Amino acid sequence: MQSMVKAAKENAVCLAKMAVEETGFGKFEDKTYKNHMASVMLYDSIKDMKTIGIINEDVNQKTMEIAEPMGLLMGIVPSTNPTSTAIFKAMIAIKSRNAIVFSPHPSALKCTLEAVKIVHDAAVEAGAPENIISCISLPSIQATNELMKHKDIALIIATGGPGMVKASYSAGKPALGVGAGNSPAYIERTANIEKAVRNIMASKTFDNGTICASEQSIIVEECNRDAVIAEFKKQGGYFMTSEETSKVCKLLFKDGHTMNAKCVGRSADVIAKAAEISIPEGTRVLIGEQCGVGPDYPLSYEKLTTVLGFYTVKDWHEACELSIELLQNGIGHTMSLHTEDRDIVLKFTQKPAARILVNTGSAQGGTGASTSLMPSFTLGCGTWGGSSTSENVTPLHLINIKRVAYGIKDCDTLASSDITFDYPELKKELRDEKQNGQPSFSLNSNSEGDSDEKMMSLINELIKAMKGAN
Repeated sequence: MQSMVKAAKENAVCLAKMAVEETGFGKFEDKTYKNHMASVMLYDSIKDMKTIGIINEDVNQKTMEIAEPMGLLMGIVPSTNPTSTAIFKAMIAIKSRNAIVFSPHPSALKCTLEAVKIVHDAAVEAGAPENIISCISLPSIQATNELMKHKDIALIIATGGPGMVKASYSAGKPALGVGAGNSPAYIERTANIEKAVRNIMASKTFDNGTICASEQSIIVEECNRDAVIAEFKKQGGYFMTSEETSKVCKLLFKDGHTMNAKCVGRSADVIAKAAEISIPEGTRVLIGEQCGVGPDYPLSYEKLTTVLGFYTVKDWHEACELSIELLQNGIGHTMSLHTEDRDIVLKFTQKPAARILVNTGSAQGGTGASTSLMPSFTLGCGTWGGSSTSENVTPLHLINIKRVAYGIKDCDTLASSDITFDYPELKKELRDEKQNGQPSFSLNSNSEGDSDEKMMSLINELIKAMKGAN
């Protein structure tokens, strides 16, 4: 893994430039940092993680946990974070002793192939088997579907659009899928407004908003609305008129709330020019006020670019209700709070989001760059978002764990030695049985309504059912 980290670091900048040139998404300096996160930062977090042999032992309870690799993994790579995702998934696969084959997005093929080649060659040079990390060279939907259903694939790690994630869960294989994000950011009345806005702007402009954990809507209270707006303007936020917002929304979305790929990861300048609106020099983010959630309010949906929705509420109660509404379009993913009130944080822990971030930017916080969460480019959304995990995916999600357990009680005396096993009605039944000299239920019973034939039929059905269960 050290060899892979070294190679990834040496090529972080050129891979970032390749990704921007090929896809047109984001900024190469930020993609460089993503590559750094996926290699150097990730390695520092997982280098001491136990993924081989005995990973846990309880001497008192006489149990052991033994880690085993899953086998061949499949990694689906998105166009928004191609090189960093490939590096990340290769790293966690090797750490957990698995092989991995990638399915790249067609629009990010060259940079993904190069990233895979770099980490593969470094791993092989350090002693790993040839082709332990590989990639489809001619990507297509058919090729991806065939690979997902291949008998040798043990697990699918799906990072991409909702359609691809759904397909991975429908392939008949175990999968770790990531749902869409639609993260609201609530600036509560006790928040440090300057710091909150600074973190939000740093997050939303990071790689031009291509990380799915990034903020999508800002929620403020009536009491701090003016101060928040003033601070956003001061830091490069442009509040669009309703007419300008309408123009931008028509540009951003196609077929309802499906985002126009040409607008993904673009700067505010590029979007403004395409929408034919004039913005001040130095504008970093476009902000449009919204009065509701749903099809009539397009900015209430996910926008992987430098555009934010903006909402005003009376208090935290309304902020709670609005957050839940917004999260329905990216349920289970991430939301953020800016507050100095711990009780508010605890109230918002009830929201349907796997990551609830406090006083930090969502993009960096959710991926573990600015928080103590595990560095990851695969963020589970739990059962809310149709995912099998709600955690940041790590090597520990890519191992099978065997459990060795020694007997610590005598099977013959389990009931008699258990002081909590106290059922008076059972004692009465046993006492009556002893007094009568025969069991209360007998296979030879000829009581009214019972017959030997019916009894044998019942026994046969029970035996058949037990065989079926095995």
